Amino acid sequence: MGPGFDCLGIALDIWNIVTVEVGESGFEISGEGEDELPWDESNLVFQSITRVFEECGRSMPPLSVRCHNDIPATRGLGSSSAALVSGLTIGNELCGGLLEQDDLLQIAASIEGHPDNVAPSIYGGMQIAVSHDDRVVSAPVPVPDELSAVLFVPNVPMPTKEARGLLKSEVPRSDAVFNIGRAALLVSAMVTGDLKRLGIATEDRLHQPARQTIFFPMNNIIRAARGAGALGAFLSGAGSTVLALATEKEFTIGYEMADAAVKSGLDGEVRITRPTDRGVHVVRS
Repeated sequence: MGPGFDCLGIALDIWNIVTVEVGESGFEISGEGEDELPWDESNLVFQSITRVFEECGRSMPPLSVRCHNDIPATRGLGSSSAALVSGLTIGNELCGGLLEQDDLLQIAASIEGHPDNVAPSIYGGMQIAVSHDDRVVSAPVPVPDELSAVLFVPNVPMPTKEARGLLKSEVPRSDAVFNIGRAALLVSAMVTGDLKRLGIATEDRLHQPARQTIFFPMNNIIRAARGAGALGAFLSGAGSTVLALATEKEFTIGYEMADAAVKSGLDGEVRITRPTDRGVHVVRS
């Protein structure tokens, strides 16, 4: 989330559904990524299920796995974290719930490499996630009920590895101070409900300027969102999605974001959703 690089994340009301049957073998994908993601045991969902059986010292039975994805892949919306967390949760369920949610968080963060997406995927809501003594510590941040999220999802991906490769290993002290202050202000705005501060609180100097070099339309889309009434806007994750926070005029904001993108030579789709307090969960049939 904006200045909270690798530390602040939020769960949105967009879901992937994974259905598993024991005793048969197979793997199917429908929805987002069905033409790009692997349909075999190399899929992250299947690998994550396998990881839990290994952690629990159990033999994994034949499984039929069906994934219906609504989270766009390689667009900075946490699709890999959703796949990872769903697989870990399924594996734990099949192993009788031997692992606690915190155990799943530690495993997920070790695989993902950073905890800001996996913590909201597990617990829901907005989460602060930091590493301490080789463990991840997470804490929830309350989100005002009236807050909406307007997404412009480009039709071009932003692979996380490529986007991370743009970032320097060292940053000026002034940029670090800039982001520390805004990340703190972002948490304060959510806790107090003083949402008019989100404009300042969603500014960033650690990653967006570098990613602007390969994603030229980004700043134009952010400015359009703010001009149309968004409280704040930022590159979602590593991109390419731009996320705007609002309490009104969501359709107008989405239209202006899309218009700015088209004028910058970029097509995509607008999605309007909300934060959700619910994380991964199991539904038994």
